[in-house]
Amino acid sequence: MGSLYDRLAEYGRSDYYGFHMPGHKRRLNMLGSEPAYAIDITEIEGFDDLHHADGILKSAQERAAKVYHGEETHFLVNGSSVGILSAVAGVTKRGDTVLVARNCHKSVYHAIEINGLNPVYLAPGFHASMQMNTKVSPEEVREALRANPKIRAVVIVSPTYEGVVSDVEEIAKAVHEKGIPIIVDEAHGAHFGFHPYFPENSNRKGADIVIHSLHKTLPSLTQTALLHMNGNLVRREKVRRFLHMLQSSSPSYVLMASIDSCVDLLENRREELFVPYVKKLQRLRDELSGLERLRLIGTDRYDPSKVVISTGDTGLTGKQLYGILLKDYHLQMEMAAGKYVLAMTSVGDTQEGFRRLSHALKEIDAESRREGVGFQKKGNIPCLPAPDVVYNSSEIQEMLEHFREAGVKHTEARLWRDSVGFVSVEYAYLYPPGIPLIVAGERVSQEAADVLQWYYEMGFSIEGLKRDSYIEVLAHG
Repeated sequence: MGSLYDRLAEYGRSDYYGFHMPGHKRRLNMLGSEPAYAIDITEIEGFDDLHHADGILKSAQERAAKVYHGEETHFLVNGSSVGILSAVAGVTKRGDTVLVARNCHKSVYHAIEINGLNPVYLAPGFHASMQMNTKVSPEEVREALRANPKIRAVVIVSPTYEGVVSDVEEIAKAVHEKGIPIIVDEAHGAHFGFHPYFPENSNRKGADIVIHSLHKTLPSLTQTALLHMNGNLVRREKVRRFLHMLQSSSPSYVLMASIDSCVDLLENRREELFVPYVKKLQRLRDELSGLERLRLIGTDRYDPSKVVISTGDTGLTGKQLYGILLKDYHLQMEMAAGKYVLAMTSVGDTQEGFRRLSHALKEIDAESRREGVGFQKKGNIPCLPAPDVVYNSSEIQEMLEHFREAGVKHTEARLWRDSVGFVSVEYAYLYPPGIPLIVAGERVSQEAADVLQWYYEMGFSIEGLKRDSYIEVLAHG
């Protein structure tokens, strides 16, 4: 089978083209000609210490803050997830209530569990024909804050994995009227603000904490990200303390050099990178707008770097289109959902890559218009109702620990269709994008069971569960 390194090297030499993260697309070399081993060091004299930065790393983080219009910026070498965990922990105390957009990444749910928080969920919009979540409404944020005066912080994701952008400025105003902070998971918007074709980033929209994954949409190595803090509603020292706890005590200088090099590109070479990229991207989107049965989709507030192709009029599922693009055209998409595929683009993409994607989709579109080629209609994905939270996820874990210590079993594994009405003690989610369909502590609805079954029958992998087709629940319901 060979080593992982050999497998990666072989893939790098192949003709497979990546419409997925990281944003350097295995093409842009920002670290010069030195091999990674030659610059892989520890905290030696002259190279500063990320956890007590007062030299070159302090200056690098200050430059990143300036480039991103943040008041205080921290390098993250454990990805955006460590930023989310530190941010949520830093603005709350155990037992607090938080308002959370239901389409947040699983790291937000992990932060809720670790810190014993009580979530109030905010459902994003849902576009039935696209079968895709849309934006979070400022009006619904205001209503949730009025209805739940104990809320101490708000967490939303914008843009979403698919590129949907919420009105962060208006949402931040609503949140600040209550004197509480808003955390924006802008992991997929690290490229925002560097060309007028894209939205401004949330540091300029009033957000108190913003997290950016450089590696997702920019030329930076996987696992690199930034956390920004603004205003006076955040206890910054507490956030810093959690960053020190949760980040590696041996942060990679290779990763930190990648972050700094990426910021340097944004500061000094943004036009050189973004102007030709935007021209190529606009041309691609213009070409794909002519598809007849496949459809290029988006919303009124949207990140055009995300190329989302709906299969709704073809009879294909997203996973089937994903497979065709991979097998027949050697194009690796970022994600397949029920009724669409996601191609992630960046400044690292080439005209040849865009040409191959356009050609492939036009060819598949033409094929899908013919009769008798085996395309089969699939029903729409069931819509999920508002979750019925019986226990917060921390309470569930304490309950399970009590059961183990007492030597009793008060849980059972049930088939999805037989779990309706019972309280789940497991998470169930698709990855990517890592958004839970069911969270531990919630009562399983008929719709949730139907969604799990739909994805399973379409060949998607349901993660978080110990056993296929079963979910562990509290035996007493």
